[in-house]
Amino acid sequence: MHKVCSRLHGPSLFGKTDPWNSVDAYVKFHKGGGVLCQKSAVKHPTPVLPQIPPCDFKPEPYQGMSKDRLLDIRKNNCNPMTMKVTYYKKPVFINQGYMQWLWDVDGRRYLDLFAGVATVSVGHCNPKVTETAEKQLRRLWHTTAIYVYPQIQEYAEKLASLLPDPLKVVYFTNSGSEANDLAVLMARLYTGNFDVITLRGSYHGGSPQATGLTSNVSYKYPVPSSMGCHNTMCPDVFRGLWGGSHCRDSPVQTIRECSCSPGHCQANDMYMKELKEMFATTVPSRIAAFFAEPIQGVGGAVQFPKDYLKDTYQLVREKGGICIADEVQTGFGRTGSHFWGFQGHDVLPDMVTMAKGIANGFPMGAVVTTAEIARSFGKGVHFNTFGGNPLACAVASSVLDTIKEDKMQENSAEVGTYLLTELAKLRDKYEIIGDVRGKGLQIGVEMVKDKASRDPLPPEDIAEIFEDTKDMGVLIGKGGLYGQTFRIKPPMCITKDDADFFLAVFNQAMQNYMERR
Repeated sequence: MHKVCSRLHGPSLFGKTDPWNSVDAYVKFHKGGGVLCQKSAVKHPTPVLPQIPPCDFKPEPYQGMSKDRLLDIRKNNCNPMTMKVTYYKKPVFINQGYMQWLWDVDGRRYLDLFAGVATVSVGHCNPKVTETAEKQLRRLWHTTAIYVYPQIQEYAEKLASLLPDPLKVVYFTNSGSEANDLAVLMARLYTGNFDVITLRGSYHGGSPQATGLTSNVSYKYPVPSSMGCHNTMCPDVFRGLWGGSHCRDSPVQTIRECSCSPGHCQANDMYMKELKEMFATTVPSRIAAFFAEPIQGVGGAVQFPKDYLKDTYQLVREKGGICIADEVQTGFGRTGSHFWGFQGHDVLPDMVTMAKGIANGFPMGAVVTTAEIARSFGKGVHFNTFGGNPLACAVASSVLDTIKEDKMQENSAEVGTYLLTELAKLRDKYEIIGDVRGKGLQIGVEMVKDKASRDPLPPEDIAEIFEDTKDMGVLIGKGGLYGQTFRIKPPMCITKDDADFFLAVFNQAMQNYMERR
């Protein structure tokens, strides 16, 4: 087995007065070659660039189609949507991956801090998971739940053991969209009610029903989507109407002032007042469900006041509804402090949906609920051809083992907290970094024109920083209602050395932008 990289434990980058201008900083700087000398899409003076951490894994040389041919096929034979969602003005052509690293077709190496959109939970081609997949491939690729095969029962038991009582009944799907579709159906069948509430800025999938749950115009089409879905004000303590410096469960708080008494959150009171107003004006007296991510993912790692979900769950249940936690991006140890994001809010949902990191990129999703709610599903017949197939279950089971054996939840807490606290220092240094937030390795950096207005940094400015960061060897994501938030959700195997490299790259991208501006 190859080592991922050397795990060094040098001093913090920020141990000096102005470490970003110090050649003695822990991350070394040079004007070297390889990925670090790729020509940026934005012209600016050649900076002194950070050195990528070492890695002794050797990728296989690429011997496929030319980049021009690949792009030609992508433009002409793939649906135009494929090009619309393609990242970067100068796209990255990926050839191979290993743990937290990706190589392009030219052999350039990148630190992957987006993990296929928060999906590659334990690392690209993780050797343990790969070995399990290879063994299962030789035994049985596929059969369906019309037969009894060991893998689905073994994994269902293992997954259920990680959730609190009475969340012990599992149904497998292929994706988060499917899981959320199914959750809505089950909620309506169980409660006998129809209306569902979600938060503005949310993303719960791209299927026709899931787009009703989703509250972001970028994902909306001018056609009917799921009826009975309503969006309430998102309790965003940075961009929202109310917020303070003690609101959220994060190592980093907002820069907004707070005059709340100890143990009390005025912002939460105001957002709950808005939710109660919605109950009084918009939905029937009885509802089916409330849907929320513990931390909004596509929305830009948005966090809520600490008691918001607890107070909302109580109100929803009084209205006859059940509470659904969308753990597609927050689950499986990513937040560090807990295995599931909802546990950080001290709540117990009635249903949990999950996907993405569940199988490290293998298509899989799941809905976990109570036996009582699950029984209502028996009023008809629902069948998923691929959901819970033996290969998916074997891979997902190995992912759970790897998270535990390699202490990846603990690593998420340690490296994630370090990243957040160091990014907060960059926020204090640059006027255009408005907010740093998150938990573990679910992190958002919101960019603004200035801290006073909190107006989003324009898309073209975001694109410059985004492209610069890529050209220096780091891949990150974007999110938020206006695309103004950089999303950092890497494989949970990244090291502190990797974090230091990213911090140096991101600081350089900030300097480049400020010089151009």
